[in-house]
Amino acid sequence: MSMFCFQCQEAAKGVACTVRGVCGKDTDVANMQDLLIYAAKGVALHMIEGRKHDIDASAAAEFIEASLFATITNANFDHDDFVERVNTGLALRDALRQELENAGADLPEHDAAVWHEADEAGMAAKAMVVGILQTENEDVRSLRELVIYGLKGMAAYHSHARNLGYNKTEVTGFMGDALAATLDDSLSADELTALVLETGKFGVEAMALLDEANTTSYGNPEITEVNLGVRSNPAILISGHDLKDMEQLLEQTEGTGVDVYTHSEMLPANYYPAFKKYDHFVGNYGNSWWKQDKEFASFNGVILMTTNCITPPKKEYIDRMYGTGETGYPGMKRVPVHADGSKDFSGLIEHAKQLPAPTAIEEGTLVGGFAHNQVLSLADKIVEAVQGGAIRRFFVMAGCDGRMKDREYYTEFAEALPQDTIILTAGCAKYRYNKLELGDIGGIPRVLDAGQCNDSYSLAVVALKLKEVLGLDDVNELPISYNIAWYEQKAVIVLLALLYLGVKNIHLGPTLPAFLSPNVANVLVNNFGISGIGSVDEDLQAFLG
Repeated sequence: MSMFCFQCQEAAKGVACTVRGVCGKDTDVANMQDLLIYAAKGVALHMIEGRKHDIDASAAAEFIEASLFATITNANFDHDDFVERVNTGLALRDALRQELENAGADLPEHDAAVWHEADEAGMAAKAMVVGILQTENEDVRSLRELVIYGLKGMAAYHSHARNLGYNKTEVTGFMGDALAATLDDSLSADELTALVLETGKFGVEAMALLDEANTTSYGNPEITEVNLGVRSNPAILISGHDLKDMEQLLEQTEGTGVDVYTHSEMLPANYYPAFKKYDHFVGNYGNSWWKQDKEFASFNGVILMTTNCITPPKKEYIDRMYGTGETGYPGMKRVPVHADGSKDFSGLIEHAKQLPAPTAIEEGTLVGGFAHNQVLSLADKIVEAVQGGAIRRFFVMAGCDGRMKDREYYTEFAEALPQDTIILTAGCAKYRYNKLELGDIGGIPRVLDAGQCNDSYSLAVVALKLKEVLGLDDVNELPISYNIAWYEQKAVIVLLALLYLGVKNIHLGPTLPAFLSPNVANVLVNNFGISGIGSVDEDLQAFLG
C-alpha cells in the first residue's frame, strides 16, 4: 500500500512523497488523513442540504474545521486518532442524514455521503480509492487541492479564533461549501479558479477575525525586547500558535516556581500586553520548528505542543512532551480538557518540577511586536522616511521556515539588502534573519516582525494603509516587494489572501508548490506575476533594478 502526498514544500523530489513523508508521517497515517478529508466532504454535503431546512449544523462545521486542521503538515501523526476521527465523522454524517430524511429533504447520494466500512482494514482499503490521484485530470486535481490546502490554513486560523470565543459562520459555511465543491465533476477549470480566489477572500476574513480575537483578548502587540537567555527554575516550553493555551498555561503556572518560555511560532506571545504581567514568563527559547530535536533535548523541561510544527520526537524527550488541540503523536501525552473546554495543566506543572532547568543555548534579546496597530502608530515617521528617500523599499519576507539547505537563501538575501530597505515579516520564516544585526533607519528597525504566520494579515493592513496615505490607486504601486517563503498550508491561505487583495509579482520559494500543475502554474504566472526565486544577486536586481 502506498501514499501520495504533495501538500508541503518538502514533497519528495519536488513531486510527492509516495513511501514515507519527509515530514515523518508513514503511509498508514497519510492514507487515513486522506480518508478523514473524504469523510469531511460527506459531512459537508449534508451540512449544505441541512442549511436549506434550518437543521443545526454547528457540530458539522466544527468537525470539518477540526478535520482540516488536524491534517495540516506536522500537526498529527497518530494513526489511531485519525481512525477515531473518521468514525466520529461518519456518525455525525449519518445523524445529519437521518434529520434530513425526517425533514423530507433531498439526500446527498455521492459516495462520500453514503460509504461505510466496518473495520480498519476496510477503512485502509477505502482510503486507497478516495485519495488525491483519484482525480485524473491534473489541472482539476491541482485546483481542487489548492482549494483544500487553502481551507486547511483557514481552518487553523478560524480554530484559534473560535478558542477565544469568536466564530464567523460565513467562514465555516464556506469551508463546507468549498470542500463539497471539490467533489463536483461538473465544475470547469474557470469555475475552480474562481473558487480558489474566493478561498482567498474568506482567508482574509478568517485572519481578520483572529486578529480581532487576539487583540481584543490580549491587547495590541507592542514593541518588545524579548529575552533569549534562561533562568535556574524548572520550566515549560510552549510551542505552536494557540494564545488561549498560552493564557491558561500562564495562569496555572503562576506561583508554582515553574517558568514558561515560548518556542518558534509562539514567540509573538511575548508582544501582547496581557502576558507581560506574569513574572515567570521568561522569554523565548530556541529557533524555528525544525531545530526542535536539539532544542527540546537541551531545554530539559516539559514541552507543550499546541498546534502543528511537530517533528518526530526523539526518545530522550518524548516522555516530557504533551499535546493538545489537533496535535498528535504516538507516545505523546495529552492535556486533559474539562467539560467547559478549559484545560488542566497541573500534570505538566508537577512533571516540570521534577526536571532540571533549561540549558542556555544563546543570550541577549531580540525586538518584535510590529503588528499593524504598532506600525500605523509610526505611520507619519515611516511616510516621511519614504518620501525623504531614507527608506527606498520594503520587502515582505513572511511565511514559513524549513530545514532544507536552500533556505539559506533567505538569510543571504536579508544580509544583501541595501541599508535603505526594511523587511516586513511574520511567521517562522523570520528565524532566518531576525537575529542578524541589520541596524535601523532613523530609529525604525530594519526587521519589523508582525508576529505569527496569521499576522501576515497585519502586513496587508499596513500596505493598504500606506496606499491610502500616499494617495496611490493600486497597492502594487507601493514601494513594497514580496519575497515569501512557504512550507505548509497556512502559507497557502496567506498567498491566496494576498492574491485576492490584488497583490501581484510575488516571489515564492524556495520552490514552487508541487501541487501546481504546469497549466495552473501558468495561470498564476500570467494573471498574478507569481514567480520562483533565483540567486540572491539575480533577485535583488529584479526587485531593485
